[in-house]
Amino acid sequence: MPTAACPAAAAIRSTDTPDQNRGMLLGLLGVAMFSLTMPFTRMAVAQLDPVFVALGRALGAALLAAGCLLWRRAPLPPRAALLPLALVAGGCIVGFPLLTSIALRSLPASHGALLVGVLPLVTALYAALRGHERPSRGFWGMALLGSSLVVGFALAQGGGSLHPADLLVFGAVAAAAVGYAEGGRLARSLGGPETICWALVLAAPVLLPVLLWHGIPALGGVGTASWLGFAYVTAISMFIGFFFWYRGLALGGVARVGQVQLLQPFMSLVGAALLLGEALTLANCAFALAVAAVVFAGRRMAVRQQ
Repeated sequence: MPTAACPAAAAIRSTDTPDQNRGMLLGLLGVAMFSLTMPFTRMAVAQLDPVFVALGRALGAALLAAGCLLWRRAPLPPRAALLPLALVAGGCIVGFPLLTSIALRSLPASHGALLVGVLPLVTALYAALRGHERPSRGFWGMALLGSSLVVGFALAQGGGSLHPADLLVFGAVAAAAVGYAEGGRLARSLGGPETICWALVLAAPVLLPVLLWHGIPALGGVGTASWLGFAYVTAISMFIGFFFWYRGLALGGVARVGQVQLLQPFMSLVGAALLLGEALTLANCAFALAVAAVVFAGRRMAVRQQ
């Protein structure tokens, strides 16, 4: 078991290093891009089949990823990276997009975004179970407090109960947590862009026949708003956003930088209000301030990395 004296373990203390600060900034930029995923997915599935949206965006992003790898002349990933890449693909490229696309057929974007707020806690839990990181008790306290705020706010908006599609969102959260933790660790050796690009390229040969088997729906008559939503989740949510996100996780640590994602629900609420006309109330603003305070406190707690 690693100890403080073991060279394989390094403690992240309350004084942030330049790399950790840079990791937090990059993570925040990634979260800002991801925060619009729910509103734009809601726009896309309004007229497009949710399975087509989920698989089509992954295949479109895979084309961008292949071009990026060729341009960077990236070497093939080592054999040891294949399993983590498969977990990234299963969690971030298939699981999260597919489950949220189906759920948002019946859920408001703002409601789904609030449930996704538990993602930092689930990501940290997965990283701890895998032995990648060992958060302190204080960190877990802040993570649980922030996640409780998110779930409590979602229940309040739902009148004390959850929608049937909420289970799909929680499944999406579990899938994304696996992909985030594995990708963040892999990005330390493989690089952030290479991690998501190789995951997309390796997933494409599996996704294409599945999409063809499912059938491509009639695309005539689909409005501009739905195509705009599809374009955003393809190029930004599935591709560019991960460049910033995985690099941030690699620099600052999965558990610590992952806490920035507690701010994502409020960013999503603002995006849903601007793009879809969903209500943004005073209670939402108070919730955002409370979550921001938890994120700030969580940054000061120790996290030991393997």
